[in-house]
Amino acid sequence: MPPDQDVPTRGWRDDARFAAQFVRAPVATASVWPSSSALARTVADAALGPEGPTRTTAPVVVELGAGSGAFTLELARRLGGRGRHLAVELNPALAHHLAQRLPTVEVVPADVAELPTLLAVRGLPATGGVDVVVSGLGWSATRPGRDDSLLPVVASTLAAGGVFVQFGYTFTRWAGPARALEEELRELYGEVTTSPTVWRNLPPAVVHRAARPVRA
Repeated sequence: MPPDQDVPTRGWRDDARFAAQFVRAPVATASVWPSSSALARTVADAALGPEGPTRTTAPVVVELGAGSGAFTLELARRLGGRGRHLAVELNPALAHHLAQRLPTVEVVPADVAELPTLLAVRGLPATGGVDVVVSGLGWSATRPGRDDSLLPVVASTLAAGGVFVQFGYTFTRWAGPARALEEELRELYGEVTTSPTVWRNLPPAVVHRAARPVRA
């Protein structure tokens, strides 16, 4: 979208639609309630910076688990039509609605486990060609600490200076999957930071930013 084109605002209908999809398809939706605007801003800050990329850059941004678009809308606003923005969402109803609301975002109704293939069929390198990956996925999808963890796959898709952003809930941060996530991020990236708690989210959350993927 051109920089002067307005990005749709988020409303209560988007949140209600997301909750309804959880009731109908909990496995494909994963979370009962979408992330707050405060968390979306913190995620976008970590991914693109407060002002977004400069007008001379055209980043490739891939969003995993876009849901009803809590992060998608904020990322699209900061990108202002620059670069490419892919939003991957497994739930077909949520993906369809998001594509209607943001026709210039490339909404991909697919499983994030197929990420390298999804990139290749869209003319993007399967490895080393993505500037930013933002994840709205839960533990069941990322599978940290397991042999089939998605985190190494994501790291392989990132460019040398790429950034991966993943949020997590504060009250589960000391649980096994959360600790495995942070440990795996430290193994896969040269720089890992975690935001202060975003209290204006249900439940409160933190945002992990991992930069400079380590190449074998």
